[in-house]
Amino acid sequence: MKKGPMEKDIKILIVDDDDNMRENLQDILSEEGYKITGAESVETARRQLREEFYNLVLLDIRFPDGSGLELLKVNKSRNADLMIIVCTGFASVESAVDAMNRGAFAYLQKPLNMAEVKITIKKALKMQSVAWENKNLLKKLKELSFKDPLTNLYNYRYLRERLAWEFKRAQRYILPLSVLMVDIDYFKSINDVYGHQYGDVILKELSGYLLSYARANDIVVRYGGEEFLVLLPDTGKSGALQFGKRLLESVQEHVFDLKGKRIKLKISMGIAGFPEDGFDTESGLLDASDQALRNAKETGGNRLSLFQGISQEDMEKIVAKGGKENVVVLKGKLAKMKNRLNGNLLESIYAFARTINAKDSYFEEQTENIVNIVIGIGKEFKLSKPEIENLRHAAILHDLGKIGISDDVLSKKTKLDELEYEEIKKHPRIGAEIIKSIQFLHEVIFTILYHHERYDGLGYSSGLRGEEIPLGARIVAVADVYNALITNRPYRKAFSQEEAKQIIKDGSGTQFDPQVVESFLKVIKKLQKAV
Repeated sequence: MKKGPMEKDIKILIVDDDDNMRENLQDILSEEGYKITGAESVETARRQLREEFYNLVLLDIRFPDGSGLELLKVNKSRNADLMIIVCTGFASVESAVDAMNRGAFAYLQKPLNMAEVKITIKKALKMQSVAWENKNLLKKLKELSFKDPLTNLYNYRYLRERLAWEFKRAQRYILPLSVLMVDIDYFKSINDVYGHQYGDVILKELSGYLLSYARANDIVVRYGGEEFLVLLPDTGKSGALQFGKRLLESVQEHVFDLKGKRIKLKISMGIAGFPEDGFDTESGLLDASDQALRNAKETGGNRLSLFQGISQEDMEKIVAKGGKENVVVLKGKLAKMKNRLNGNLLESIYAFARTINAKDSYFEEQTENIVNIVIGIGKEFKLSKPEIENLRHAAILHDLGKIGISDDVLSKKTKLDELEYEEIKKHPRIGAEIIKSIQFLHEVIFTILYHHERYDGLGYSSGLRGEEIPLGARIVAVADVYNALITNRPYRKAFSQEEAKQIIKDGSGTQFDPQVVESFLKVIKKLQKAV
């Protein structure tokens, strides 16, 4: 991306078949400090624009070898930042409109007023400079959105995009790909003894250590909390094992906070690899590395564990059969294992969520309604089946964090006071924290975390606004509020469905995403007809 140049670096191309006009413009504009090049035909201009970057073009319309407007159209499609000022003696309303529609910045009529030309050029360059500044800012913001603010490592959002790309590359070119997941053992004790601020210091130091230890093409990610992940492209499981062993030994010997408390860390690691572990999706590979990490933790920690999806006995039986049958049986084993793992875990987390019923009866009564609404809105948005499934999970689990809210607050019969409201506002973060270690629910985390954000930026937990809020969170927000409105609460009676719909309409553009509201109203209409 180009930066806004200094005036002396600005390049202008004058395209005009009138030699005197080109020379006059060149003399006058050169005195302004611009670098000027001339072209007497459309073909010459086309070649020059291909070979060199220009900030601005002064362009006539009619040439013996073609139309300046066609040149304008082609080059705006190649370089949207190119500023073009049309200068012609064949002026008409139609040609002016045509030029502007094709992307011209301005339209000047010959004979030219040189003062007007200079002012128009400065305005065009100013607009170009502002556009570049905005693009650079957006680029920086995007980079920041991929970085963890504490450690400056890549974050989970970046990992999902990069892992998907690396996995496709590995599949296409039959290359190995490994994932190494790292967790600090007993990190809670560091926070308890020295405080969370000191814990952050250790996290930053370990992040820098991992980054310095990694190879040039490895990607180091802060996965969440005290968990890190190293993505190892072009590395088989045996290579990842050697890397992990060396890293484990190195961390065991390293003294952290050398000038202060001088502590040593113990870490657990889990490794999974493609194609060795048989997964055909990047999510499966992540799940496998997480399982391996859990195994390392459960067997005492401070060790490295490889993913073992099938027992040694099973492997011997499968290998003994040989041939195609061997492949079929192996794939079947892997599929059953993955489905069983996810299914059991999902049942457990749903059961955990249902315990909220003991504190807040609203959850149990309205969950089904919210699920139906969010799925309907997802279909209106033409979301994919996996995206709709994630919406279903989010609808069931969005208030999971209320498990962490005291009974006195959840069961209060009157309106919450300020302190109580501040406590209830913590539940999205608590819910996200509970499910962050469940890999196949990672796409749901941000929906849960941000479902109380407002479209105008006045919500919580992070004050996001507009499309900064994930679509899933915007959808769940509307369904959640609607169901809260039509339900009796300890401190008020339920609104009618028509009253609730009107409240949602009134919040369109402020509390809620207008497009989501529009889809919501269609879904409610369908659901009411179905009753």
